[in-house]
Amino acid sequence: MGRVAELADVSVRTLHHYDEIGLVRPSARTSSGYRAYSAGDVERLREVLAYRRLGFGLREVAELVGDPSTDAVAHLRRLRALLLDRRDRADAMVAAIDRELEARARGLKVTPEEQLEMLGARLYDAIGGAYTATRTSDPRIAAQIWDALGDARTVLNVGAGTGSYEPADRDVIAVEPSAVMRAQRPAGAAPCVAAAAESLPFGDGSFDVAMAVSTVHHWGDPMAGLREMRRVARRVVVLTFDTDEPGWPDRFWLTRDYLPEFAGILAGFPSLAAMADAIGGRAESVPVPWDCADGLFEAYWRRPEAYLEQHVRRAMSVWTRVGPEAEEQAVRSLGADLDSGRWAERNSGLAELDAADLGLRLLVA
Repeated sequence: MGRVAELADVSVRTLHHYDEIGLVRPSARTSSGYRAYSAGDVERLREVLAYRRLGFGLREVAELVGDPSTDAVAHLRRLRALLLDRRDRADAMVAAIDRELEARARGLKVTPEEQLEMLGARLYDAIGGAYTATRTSDPRIAAQIWDALGDARTVLNVGAGTGSYEPADRDVIAVEPSAVMRAQRPAGAAPCVAAAAESLPFGDGSFDVAMAVSTVHHWGDPMAGLREMRRVARRVVVLTFDTDEPGWPDRFWLTRDYLPEFAGILAGFPSLAAMADAIGGRAESVPVPWDCADGLFEAYWRRPEAYLEQHVRRAMSVWTRVGPEAEEQAVRSLGADLDSGRWAERNSGLAELDAADLGLRLLVA
């Protein structure tokens, strides 16, 4: 027990307590007859300590590690998703702090509301509020997604967020790992389960179709998540992004001229072909309307002034991922080009388009 306590960086007293309450009991025996930890006990202890360090209470941990349907791999995937969510929270908080530091350095007044953004919960309430205000379902994109659902009656919405694009005329179950996003779901939305795409808590073939909309790039292991969707549903519909085409960042003027860092964010993202193979499906283009109601990253391709608005950018995870310096540079350069007319000169042909192919793809299997 002393050796295990040393390796795990906990006290022997903690291990005794876990033994007493039945959370982790050493089940092996030494040659001298003393109780010792087997490999399985150590694995369980690892899971207990990981959940504890993520802030779960002992009762919650007991329920998590005691779930007979969840194996070690599923626990690792769940822990990875929780850690990624925590990292995203930390990144967003750092970005908010950097914005306040810059404002103070310029002698600008920082309001009490802005000061409270330094607190994680308040910060994510603000981001979530911006999300629900700008990330609504666009009816044209929704029609394409719902048409792909076909005659499915039972639908699993994976990485459901606040519930955009969930069909109202089907029996929907949502899956969303982020408590912040779950809290933003409107009254009357489909029931939502706290789980990660890589470890869906459903049996094989439980649903007619599994759908995922603009979420795969947030997953810790996109391919594992897609395979899980294929496992639990007879059909799969996924709205994602195509990075297969050479020079793909040049499709959109924002990534081509102002935010080259975007390419680095998706450097390890699976190819469209690989994702299609994972679900056994095909890809179809999803044009972005010029007046797209869903404030996704590409939505304002014909309305560039929108990207100068902070509340618009806050509902796009890209800006948090690239960091405050890249964001500030992009916004400054875009603003200058809009003022000088250079943006209009470079992108004069866009005014004639009603929709644009900017890399959004619908995978249908």
